[in-house]
Amino acid sequence: MAMHIQGAGLPTGRMLLIEGDAAQARLMATALVQSLAQAPAIVRAGGGRQAAEMLRAESFDIILADLASLADFSTSTDEAVARLVRLADGALVVAISDGASVSAAVSAMRAGAHDYVAKPLNGLALANRIGELAERHGKARTLGLEACPPRNIADFAGFIGSSSAMQFVYEQIGRVATSSAPVFITGESGTGKDVCAEALHAKGPRAGKRLVAINCAAIPRDLMESELFGVARGAFTGAHEDRKGAAELADGGTLFLDEVGEMDLSLQSKLLRFLQTGTLSRVGEAGVRKVDVRVICATNRNPMQLISEKKFREDLFYRLHVLPIHLPPLRQRPSDVMQLAQHFLERYASEEHKRFAGFSAEAAAALTAADWPGNVRQLQNLIRRLVVMFDGGEIGRDMLTAADIESRTAAPSEPTPRLERRAGVLPMWQQEQRIIEDAIASFGGNISLAAAALEISPSTIYRKRQSWAELAAAS
Repeated sequence: MAMHIQGAGLPTGRMLLIEGDAAQARLMATALVQSLAQAPAIVRAGGGRQAAEMLRAESFDIILADLASLADFSTSTDEAVARLVRLADGALVVAISDGASVSAAVSAMRAGAHDYVAKPLNGLALANRIGELAERHGKARTLGLEACPPRNIADFAGFIGSSSAMQFVYEQIGRVATSSAPVFITGESGTGKDVCAEALHAKGPRAGKRLVAINCAAIPRDLMESELFGVARGAFTGAHEDRKGAAELADGGTLFLDEVGEMDLSLQSKLLRFLQTGTLSRVGEAGVRKVDVRVICATNRNPMQLISEKKFREDLFYRLHVLPIHLPPLRQRPSDVMQLAQHFLERYASEEHKRFAGFSAEAAAALTAADWPGNVRQLQNLIRRLVVMFDGGEIGRDMLTAADIESRTAAPSEPTPRLERRAGVLPMWQQEQRIIEDAIASFGGNISLAAAALEISPSTIYRKRQSWAELAAAS
């Protein structure tokens, strides 16, 4: 039966959605037409047998098949998909699997499916996947995606970038922003952990309230408790009046603990009690105060290593590590480099009242190929320096070289292995890291699917990620 759900434009092409749950099918179809500027006409089949009848009578451009809904078509998922592909007559077949059914999804690909996605589905992510698949197989024009492609987010709540790795981050933020559970953000310095915290707050139900940030690494140890929980008048010399701490100031809103891994162990126990009870006591005060805050924390350190070194409480980690978000380093999303560079160029050129004609092809290639150990912050500083140093025009490779102070100052002190690395030879662990992280990015951040494709276990990836962080810290 046709679902008669239509986007902004006239339906172009035909899509068959095989989904046994009618309510789920309608939600999926609605999400698709909201994410596609010009959606195909969507027809639903309740199972494999009904889909087979429709495919014999009609033609479709793309088929979305929930693997569980194909049970009436064959006792074997592989055989059901293979039969579906034969009947599809050239249509693109996308398998939809339960997030835990990694092996079933991989088997579907081996049986002939062109792609697969895992539940729970995000309309925008699914639309992007369909758009990429249609482009790859020359069906973008047929499906109306050539003139009206899926909306690919390049600017999301302060983030810039449209790579698959960042699309997954945006999807995570959208999902967890509405929750009140703690969020644990990890990522190297300069990847945008503070931007992520601001996005989570802005897109959640507490957006109208305050976001209070406190940098656990920047405040002296003996002042940290009073900064976090406040101080009562007379608690110590100089405490002439009651003062609220960050947690109390954030009441009703969000408390962001940046670099939480640097917090002193004695204060970690008090933070744990605060998270468990929702109450705090100001320094020098006997009573307790009830506050309602959503806690977001971030660190550029490996938390498991901190725990093993007895620098971070394990019980506090598991209290905070409820909804994890990992921000990828810039070197793992090179397709975003020029979007970021152009954004910073326009921003700083406007501030400095200068006009630039963008980047030459040689300069763009150099920026994209760079390692960016300082991540987005390093790129931002470089572009700002370029704008200040030069009067305008097209940015060429010679201008980049002149402005890239970090590389020039670092080069003389770098050992020979590092110089060889610049020539294109990376240590084995870094090459392995790139292969695995690229696989994770290609599966939208899903470690289970990436592990299945690489024919290793997900636990292997988690262990390797921990060892990479240790190697990076040691180098």
